[in-house]
Amino acid sequence: MTTISTRTVEYPADGLTMTGHLALPAGTGPRPAVLIGPEGTGLGDVERRRADALAELGYVALAFDLHGGRYLGNPGQMLARCLPLLADPDRMRDIGHAALRVLRAEPRTDPERIAAVGYGTGGAVALELGRAGADLHAIGTVNATTTGRPGEAANIRCPVWAGVGSQDPIMAPAQREAFTAEMQAAGVDWRLTVYGGALHAFHHPPVDHPTVPGVGHHPRHAQRAWRDVLDLLTECLPVTQDPAHAPAHDPGKHTGPGH
Repeated sequence: MTTISTRTVEYPADGLTMTGHLALPAGTGPRPAVLIGPEGTGLGDVERRRADALAELGYVALAFDLHGGRYLGNPGQMLARCLPLLADPDRMRDIGHAALRVLRAEPRTDPERIAAVGYGTGGAVALELGRAGADLHAIGTVNATTTGRPGEAANIRCPVWAGVGSQDPIMAPAQREAFTAEMQAAGVDWRLTVYGGALHAFHHPPVDHPTVPGVGHHPRHAQRAWRDVLDLLTECLPVTQDPAHAPAHDPGKHTGPGH
């Protein structure tokens, strides 16, 4: 297996001290980089493993924090934190830009070649970075077909891919339609993949704490969504090295804390 290195990084955002997980590929030269945004519960082992998997592929990867180092496994606490956040694009952008600055400042990062991939609330943050005009090569989201302030999607300067479960009650059909209408009106290069029969957070392995209604793991679609993320990165942010030792599986399929 390719040797990677990881470390914890602390940085300020949203009035908190955030604790991110940075994974670096083998070698010494600059590499394309990926921001990884977690579900509303916050940064956990699933996102850390995804960052590690991307580093094995040759990317610099930063799994960013949402809640100042906290993991909100209690649904009430998670909603109390995330609902106001999701209603405030400027706060989401602050969180995203703070993480983006950390990633750009990493010496192994090619600052001209960065993408953002997010899940749930982390995906909404990735989209807000795009609406704020961040210089990204791709934006990918899973169960985050959130809409923004009118007209600001025109600032998105890269392809956008979104994946969502057909039975997701949180990102329901009306929400998906509003998202695609926004992207189309703004002239964005967008794609939407609907995974048949999947619920919200279908990509995430089962957890040992309560969840909000409508959440459920779908193993086959979880692996397909990971492959779709990798296809997006291969198309828009290719690594100019042989990824022969990279994992073909979704690292999120292993159980662990994080949601």
